[in-house]
Amino acid sequence: MLSRPAVAAIGLTQMVNWGLSYYALGVFGPAIGADLGLSPELTYGGFSLALVVMGLSSGWLGRQLDRHGGRAVMSAGSLLLALGCFALSQARGVPLYLTGWLVLGVGMRMCLYEAAFAALVQVGGAAARPALSQITLLGGLASTVFWPLGHLLQETIGWRNGMMVYAGIALTMIPLYRLLAAPGRSAEGMEKHSTGTRIVPGQRVAALLFAALVAATAFLSSGLSAHLIGILSGRGLSPELAVSLAALPGIAQSTARLAEIVFGRWLDPRRLALLASGILTLGMLAGFGIAGAGLAALVFVLAYGAGNGLLTITRGSLPLVLFPVDDYAMIAGRLIGPSFYGAAAAPVVFAALIDGFGPQAATGLSVLLALTAVGCAWGLYRLRNTGM
Repeated sequence: MLSRPAVAAIGLTQMVNWGLSYYALGVFGPAIGADLGLSPELTYGGFSLALVVMGLSSGWLGRQLDRHGGRAVMSAGSLLLALGCFALSQARGVPLYLTGWLVLGVGMRMCLYEAAFAALVQVGGAAARPALSQITLLGGLASTVFWPLGHLLQETIGWRNGMMVYAGIALTMIPLYRLLAAPGRSAEGMEKHSTGTRIVPGQRVAALLFAALVAATAFLSSGLSAHLIGILSGRGLSPELAVSLAALPGIAQSTARLAEIVFGRWLDPRRLALLASGILTLGMLAGFGIAGAGLAALVFVLAYGAGNGLLTITRGSLPLVLFPVDDYAMIAGRLIGPSFYGAAAAPVVFAALIDGFGPQAATGLSVLLALTAVGCAWGLYRLRNTGM
């Protein structure tokens, strides 16, 4: 059974783990690049390397989560986050800088949402669904907490010492994982998960639709996260207003997740995925109407935040109804792997579109990705209704 202290503790680890890894370059990136003499492409290329590593290690780490349990794997993940942050703090050139991000990539896959979802399902089974939503609510506050903290550290002690502080914070998370009960497995189950679990023929269509849904939304989220301010500025908004609007998706994301916690527990994950992708598509279509400040720009950023926030929840809850719960970590780990590659490539693709064809082209790609998500969600919903 999942206890409330355990869920609260894992939620806290998500806020911290995301803040000191995924959002670190948002604060320290310019200072790191200037100090090491790196181009912006190479500076942020380290983060792309981490995402690629997450994809490469996803299937294998899913098996380790099933075999050893979330408590052990997530503890090791926080240790790797500490090592990666320390490596960055000591970097004097490209080799150690990229090594730090390589280590961070493995650590991120071991202790961010995907690992946390699997750990909670191992302990609570299908009944863990409300807990999945609850930890995303705390995780959504990562940038809200760590961007100001990182800025304060950089201004007072410099980015190198700031990364060392981050390393120390990562280590403080390890005792919190002890609140998770260790999952028990029979000898037969251990042998099964050491050799791998196959997706049976009846699950293959659902697996493909789920993987495509996650990949499309990850690509869209990564691309817009990197270029949202530029897209808004390119559509006639002042830089100041663009920055202000770019802060709204985080608020919409947390609000939507809170609404799901309060009202969504009776909503089937397939319906939630359809609703979330529909909201996302509405927002992307509104992007075509942006011409300076106005309602279209507001709908664009709010629907993007709300839809993306809810789709993060469905990434954890859909496998509960699509696949055997005992195989959750292994199957989900295998299917989400491609999404990390898309997330790594998206900022570059969006940048090329904006430079070559303008922000309208990036909006068009965003609409296509959102429609892909709707199509996949509709397909999963139809599979349920036809009994497949």
